[in-house]
Amino acid sequence: MSIRTEESGNSLGRVLADLRKGRPAPCYLLYGDAEYEIRDAFSKIVDLLLPPEDQALNLFIVDGEDEDPEQIGKNLLTLPLLPGRKIVAVRRTRLFHSRKTLNDLVKRIREQMNAQPQQAAKNFMTFLGIAGWNLDDFREDGWKSISNQDWQQAVEGDSGEDRIKWLPRVIEICIGLGLSGKSSAVSEADFLENILRSGLPEGNVLLLTAETVDKRKKLFKAINELGKVLTFQVEKGETRQKNTLMDSARTFLAEKGKGMASGAWDVLGRKTGFQLRTSMAALEKLVTYTGERKTIEASDVEEVVSRTREDKLFDLTAALGDKNLEKGLAVLRSLKDQGIHPLVVLAMLVREMRLLLHARWLRDQGALTGYSPRMDYGRYSKQVYPTVKAWGGQGGEVHIELADQHPYVVFNILRNSENFSEKRLRRHLEDLLVMDLAMKSTARDPDRMLERFLLDICQP
Repeated sequence: MSIRTEESGNSLGRVLADLRKGRPAPCYLLYGDAEYEIRDAFSKIVDLLLPPEDQALNLFIVDGEDEDPEQIGKNLLTLPLLPGRKIVAVRRTRLFHSRKTLNDLVKRIREQMNAQPQQAAKNFMTFLGIAGWNLDDFREDGWKSISNQDWQQAVEGDSGEDRIKWLPRVIEICIGLGLSGKSSAVSEADFLENILRSGLPEGNVLLLTAETVDKRKKLFKAINELGKVLTFQVEKGETRQKNTLMDSARTFLAEKGKGMASGAWDVLGRKTGFQLRTSMAALEKLVTYTGERKTIEASDVEEVVSRTREDKLFDLTAALGDKNLEKGLAVLRSLKDQGIHPLVVLAMLVREMRLLLHARWLRDQGALTGYSPRMDYGRYSKQVYPTVKAWGGQGGEVHIELADQHPYVVFNILRNSENFSEKRLRRHLEDLLVMDLAMKSTARDPDRMLERFLLDICQP
């Protein structure tokens, strides 16, 4: 992990050491493009500031798109519900953006379009608010009326010549997510700066994360003087990436009481390219998959983590089950790049919706005695899957189809069915049948149809 310090000479290790000694700062800012490291540091700081039993009442977290500086300030000045410390946290705050950061913000939007389209849309709304534009100005090809000169005046240092490659897509995602209007103004950051300089009630702490910042902001200078600022940047180079992954993975596995066989590390690296975010997501799956076993073997990695076309399709259906729009759109783009026909993707989606509908119906009927969506894979394998497997010899379309699946697939299907009602799953199946007819009999863009379906299914 690469951590660059600011003028106050901070490091994550020193910050955590101070917290263990009972010396918290009144405010913290974690920023940069290393999302996993920021999320990990955020959790470690929170856990050292507040015991888990107090977090339900004394920890207040909002996302940057919902931040209200005035309300944040009021929360900071209010005493905690329980005696002790109180944390007011904002993830991905927009408070440090300005016209000077628009160029960096546009770069982030471009980078996020495939892997994190939902986050790209949120950043685009921030961009609009700072640039003085409105999403309605960009609808129905309205963005074409903005000249290169207009763009360059708004985004210093960006020619805007390639915006045709990403701007229409991010606009469509914003509309699909129901975003509208301008992003909230960020000038109210001065309000928080005044509160910090006036002093917070003893024990109250402000914790912020951001992707990019304008260091000239008064709020940034105040946090750098009064608190702790840490910068997290993605490592460059394969060797550094590998070392970063090994350090983060060992810490994560130790917390879960797990270890990895030497051969398992090699297989994981081969399949994920030692990309931190992808590898850590795979480790989370492996921890669940291995249940009570203490060691993750190479065969486990081969079973759970794969980069084949078939498994990419399963990644897509898994993302839909979790209602993870960012991952779903990213996998859909990857499948297109690999040349997989939209009708193949459509067939997999139909299969997934059908299995989810079967699982939802069985759960509603009380056919899964002892099942809980919070149970781990080990308990499920012992207590629930034998019942599912026994259905294979009893006849009946619903039972046989689920029973024919791998137990880990059924485990995820049952868990994901918690996110859907039977009525909604039936509607999604009907939408897919209409899409199938449209793909085979009209000239409509099949990729756009699939993207719109993902936007629909991932809505809360």
